[in-house]
Amino acid sequence: MKMPWTHSVLPILLIAFVLQKGATLTEGADGDGFVTTSGVHFMLNGSPFYANGFNAYWLMLFGSDPSQRSKVPSAFQEATSHGLTMARTWAFSDGGNYSPLQYSPGSYNEKMFQGLDFVVSEARKSGIKLVLSFVNNYETLGGKKQYVEWARSQGQSISSEDDFFTNPLVKTFYKNHIKTVLTRRNTVTGIAYKDDPTIMAWELMNEVRCPSDQSGKTVQAWITEMASYVKSIDGNHMLEAGLEGFYGQSSAQKQQNNPYFLVGTDFIQNNQIPGIDFATVHSYPDQWLNASDYENQLSFLNNWVTTHIHDAQNILRKPLLFAEFGKSSKESGYSPSQRDQFFETVYSAIYSSASSGGAAAGSMFWQLLTEGMDSYRDGYEVVLSESPSTANLIMAQSKQLRRITKMYARLRNVEIWRRVNENGGKI
Repeated sequence: MKMPWTHSVLPILLIAFVLQKGATLTEGADGDGFVTTSGVHFMLNGSPFYANGFNAYWLMLFGSDPSQRSKVPSAFQEATSHGLTMARTWAFSDGGNYSPLQYSPGSYNEKMFQGLDFVVSEARKSGIKLVLSFVNNYETLGGKKQYVEWARSQGQSISSEDDFFTNPLVKTFYKNHIKTVLTRRNTVTGIAYKDDPTIMAWELMNEVRCPSDQSGKTVQAWITEMASYVKSIDGNHMLEAGLEGFYGQSSAQKQQNNPYFLVGTDFIQNNQIPGIDFATVHSYPDQWLNASDYENQLSFLNNWVTTHIHDAQNILRKPLLFAEFGKSSKESGYSPSQRDQFFETVYSAIYSSASSGGAAAGSMFWQLLTEGMDSYRDGYEVVLSESPSTANLIMAQSKQLRRITKMYARLRNVEIWRRVNENGGKI
């Protein structure tokens, strides 16, 4: 029986009572089912699903290298020991970089693909759900710049990287990559990616940006087209666009919440596209407001988080995932307590929303590294063994979200039991 888990079905007072009493709940949403949506909730095996997670873009690269491969299960083990059950990583590496997944349009590096196969299989063993991204906005690991260069080399008239969103040949290259990933049969598990519930969702692009069209129409048309294409091949998985959360012209009164720049996206309009199942937000006030002091950055973060939760709940009516956030240790005056405050701000807003049946469904900090990965440090890295205070915050958030998931599962079972009794043993 499919339960209509809306905000009204789960009274806030009852939720608060169960949380306050700290009831021992053995029922949960464990298992290997597909994560779906119902209203503002993620759903897994019939119950609302909340997850704490992390970013680790490097997983495929390490999975493809026998000398580094052990770092993948090691990272997953460290993550799960802190209650993390969701990870975001790249299903792309294009062209001229030293170890591409896609050498050229339609030509793939099987060794790298087998690295991604290994990542998916290890995530499955660890009970971690994956969000896989198809392409980068930036030229790191190829991105949209590589795609337009491929098209230019075949005689296309390309004026800027933003032609990625409109040039017919570029769009064909990109669609072919989507199809290749979705229909890939995992060499470890034997399961096609489009049929694997280990994958929680697909992402169209990491941080979609089209600054040449501030109206947002170019991005709107591109997301609409590509979302439809993904869904035509894969009806099992959720899809998100890869947005950072900037407000556009469709909600001009909300643009005051943005940092000082615009990138041609529209948080409200882009996420209202039917093929987009949930909204995402990134948050880097230390980058976006680098001329501001720490207190102003923290104030911006608090407003950014709460505003987007409100809009996902009341306007989009879709779940919201904080897909990237962090605090760089390379900023002047940095201290671990500053990073912890950033984490606490995001985590507390998510918990407040989730515990009252709201739209915030979880978050993924940027980024998780294991020991011995010094060349991958970017200032935002979290090495759990080196960062006890941050690690404790992560574990506490994981436990709180896990408790809410179990609580909803118990409430669902109680509701089913009540209806069975009321209907003489019939659901």
